[in-house]
Amino acid sequence: MLQSANCRHCLPLPTESCILCSSAAPESLIELCVDYILNHLDTICEYKPNTDQLRLHHNVALPVEICERLLMGRLNRNKQQIDSFINIFRDRQCTRLKRVKLHNTDIEDKSLKVLLQHRLTELELNNCTSLGITCLRYITAYGLKLQSLTVGENTDIFPRRGFRVLHRDVNYFFEKGFIILTPNLRRLTVKNLESLQPEFYMLLLKPLENLTYLDLSNCSKLADFCYTSHLVNLTSLILYNVDTIENIIPALCKLKNLRHLDISQSKEENGKYENGSQLLQVIVENLTKLVSLDISGTNLAGRGVAQPREAGEEVAIASDISGLASRVNNPFQFLGLYDAQHDACLRHHIPAKLIAGNANEEQVLIAALAYLDRPEMLQKVLNELFHFFRFESCQYVGQALNVVLESMDRHIHERHIQISGSATLFYIVKGAGKELHDVVRIKRRIITTLLNGMFAHKSDDTMMRNGCLTLCQFKIPQDVIFQYERLVDILLHSVYGMQQESFVQRIGIYLLNSLACQVDGQQKVKLGELGAINKMLWLIADRLERALCDDVLEVAWSTMWNVTDETPANCKKFLENKGMEYFLKCLEKFPDKEELLRNMMGLLGNVAEVKDLRHYLMTSDYVTVFSELLDSFSDGIEVSYNAAGVLSHMASDGPEAWTIVHPTRASVLRRMVDAIERWDLASQRNINYRSFEPILNLVKIYETPECQYWAVWALANLTKVYPAKYCALVELESGLRLLQDIVNHPAPPTRVKQLAAIVHENCRHFREHYIESDSLLDG
Repeated sequence: MLQSANCRHCLPLPTESCILCSSAAPESLIELCVDYILNHLDTICEYKPNTDQLRLHHNVALPVEICERLLMGRLNRNKQQIDSFINIFRDRQCTRLKRVKLHNTDIEDKSLKVLLQHRLTELELNNCTSLGITCLRYITAYGLKLQSLTVGENTDIFPRRGFRVLHRDVNYFFEKGFIILTPNLRRLTVKNLESLQPEFYMLLLKPLENLTYLDLSNCSKLADFCYTSHLVNLTSLILYNVDTIENIIPALCKLKNLRHLDISQSKEENGKYENGSQLLQVIVENLTKLVSLDISGTNLAGRGVAQPREAGEEVAIASDISGLASRVNNPFQFLGLYDAQHDACLRHHIPAKLIAGNANEEQVLIAALAYLDRPEMLQKVLNELFHFFRFESCQYVGQALNVVLESMDRHIHERHIQISGSATLFYIVKGAGKELHDVVRIKRRIITTLLNGMFAHKSDDTMMRNGCLTLCQFKIPQDVIFQYERLVDILLHSVYGMQQESFVQRIGIYLLNSLACQVDGQQKVKLGELGAINKMLWLIADRLERALCDDVLEVAWSTMWNVTDETPANCKKFLENKGMEYFLKCLEKFPDKEELLRNMMGLLGNVAEVKDLRHYLMTSDYVTVFSELLDSFSDGIEVSYNAAGVLSHMASDGPEAWTIVHPTRASVLRRMVDAIERWDLASQRNINYRSFEPILNLVKIYETPECQYWAVWALANLTKVYPAKYCALVELESGLRLLQDIVNHPAPPTRVKQLAAIVHENCRHFREHYIESDSLLDG
């Protein structure tokens, strides 16, 4: 094993076991290229006419390294409908594959045949529920070069009923005398086979005499195991959760070349043996080449009574596991004692260098790495790891993080693993330092794994809560922008599909609001397309029906305020979905709620900025409400300010666009000027402008100086109170030139000219101060 070298604190395990070591370097060029291709499949392939099948472009040829990464990357992004993508590998002149790992995908037999025709050397199938028994014939037909085959959980390519049942496929295997014929196979993993007779295993293993590794985890009815006697090259044997181990021991002890043996159990009742210590002694003394032994979940370690043994004239060092006394001077590289009975992992004299157990953080991490493919045991180990991070300090953070991410990635549909993993992720991310938060690759891995789990368990309150809390530890939206659409989809579900007034709904809407507040226009449009406006209005309708004004109602309006900012398409969605009706109802039911009122008027300010939509607002009821709100002192000047902004935009279209009789345009404009004159130019603001374009458009409206008044007052206020933020923006968008035009023009009122001059002065003062500060820094 290699020592992890990049971290100050790592267990003596391979470097890839620590994410801080393995991900410290930036992404390679090949990774960046593959990522780009997967985001733009049209660079290498196209759809066949009138089909959903992809095919390579002419003159495109890809080496094996690219092909394998493309297939794996596609599976990581979209595990469903993989058959269309696999179609590009039909062309074996221009594509090549050697190693294929298919997990949690709906691949069908015909597509697996396409992959096998590449004469693979390695094939791994796990949770491939759409595959059938026909695959066995394909493996035989194209498996001459196959060296490693894994058939994991929920992959039913073997007959699952009694093997002697009269079935044409079963008869076919008996007639041929084998299940698969792959003469060069070195590694075979077959899991969870039940209700099969020993004849099946005999047919399966008979032609595989070159096997060096055999995993029959969770397989039943292995009988006496004598059909393995020809496997003389076997060095690794995994019999995890196999029953009746006692019956297998005689045949097992004849496999003299075994170096790795696993006879662990996940259920306590299955791991109890009569004379466990003696049984362990027989195994160890017959298999003298063992360097790795796993007896987790069993009583084979005995009760912990040390038994010194005579060794010539000397007394051998005692072992607290009597069955391992012969290995005291020749310790194992690895010994599995996790959940072994009588607290075997807590004993002092254990002849092993690495121990899987739960005595300390090191043992737990080793157990986690050993049991990544065993959900029953992994769930327990992750719970142990969670408690270490919650109640104690953890030394091996990089390896713990790697374990959690691998566990969640491999067992996406295992609820308890996702919950334990996400809970541990929260504490890891929360307590992490720069070494984690500064590495983009690690952050993206964490976020992707977390979103995968949340997406698979959308309706689980605990999983969604853990996920949202962990996401809150990142910078929103910068850190999550690469998974923007998926995150929005998940958060919208937390708002709409989870229990009303739950913690998940609340944190979901806050995260959604944070996203909406800080993304660009195209992403705001996407938010609307994904249903953000509809979901917020649904929340508002629910609160209105229950006459409940809570933080969810206020944030729903805030979210729509942010989503509609400079985004006409979303403004239109708000109007089309009866948004104005909800506005009036909220105003009527909750007239004294300052935060609510400010958020609603901020949103209507965005709507009023869209010229093509202003006619929707031109009704007597709406304009009357806006006019009355000019006199509001709610939330400082914010409500009054936003009401004036709405009316300024409506009035800027000219008298001909004022299609209502009451209130009159002139009376509204007078009232608006009265309101502006009451405002304090030094007022602190609760608003955020990304562009002054809508305001600067009003600066040009000489025909209606009241509109200019509001616009120039807004610029004077913002550049006075927040010069560092807004002076540069005014200059960048040529605002100073427009304001100078006002100063020089004879038409605008004196107060408007004064305000325009104030903006100029604010910007000049900021420029001088900024240049002076820079000079000091340079000096």
